Amino acid sequence: MSKKSPHASAPASTLILLVRHGQTSTTGKVLPGRAVGLHLSENGHREAENVAHRLSEFKKVAAVYASPLERARETAAPIAEALKQKVRIHRGLLECDFGDWTGAKLAVLIKKPEWKTVQVAPSTFRFPNGESFMEMQSRVVNTLDDIRTKHRGQVVVCVSHADPIKSAIAHAIGTHLDLFQRIVISTCSVSAISVSMFGPLVLTVNSIGGSLSELRPS
Repeated sequence: MSKKSPHASAPASTLILLVRHGQTSTTGKVLPGRAVGLHLSENGHREAENVAHRLSEFKKVAAVYASPLERARETAAPIAEALKQKVRIHRGLLECDFGDWTGAKLAVLIKKPEWKTVQVAPSTFRFPNGESFMEMQSRVVNTLDDIRTKHRGQVVVCVSHADPIKSAIAHAIGTHLDLFQRIVISTCSVSAISVSMFGPLVLTVNSIGGSLSELRPS
């Protein structure tokens, strides 16, 4: 039996492309959370078509995953069509469970004393009758690791929500969750994480224009 060369190349990296869903009628106004029945706005559909065109530069995408919420599935649909894939629903990509705050107007929430904690010490906060930021991050990180394991050395697209994507980026770059609010994730932006045997590399964050085809570890 021949022995493997000590100079054999390492296993290829898995490229995870994280896409936030497109705009809705409540974007920037309301904390919709996991409420059902919220669809993309007209502009949100245009954003989804645009990001689908950008992602079509990748000729070999193994899978397109999406949060089960309508706005994520509607964003994933043109992406999957452009990449000749079917949308795979994964509950691990869900928005954070905002509990009693679900559906509240942001103008009201920012007046609450707890809002400062949400912004400067989110690792200590749990939404009333909902999920904590720590639980959300753990869920999303484990979900992406599960997806990576299923698609080693391939390219995958995951359509999710702002806070889950921000928490995944923070984890990948080794930033404490209390600083994750400093990361901006715009609607239909693309963030990319390459994961190899040596761990994750963040290749881009909140990309909203230009070519993505050259994304690779340096």
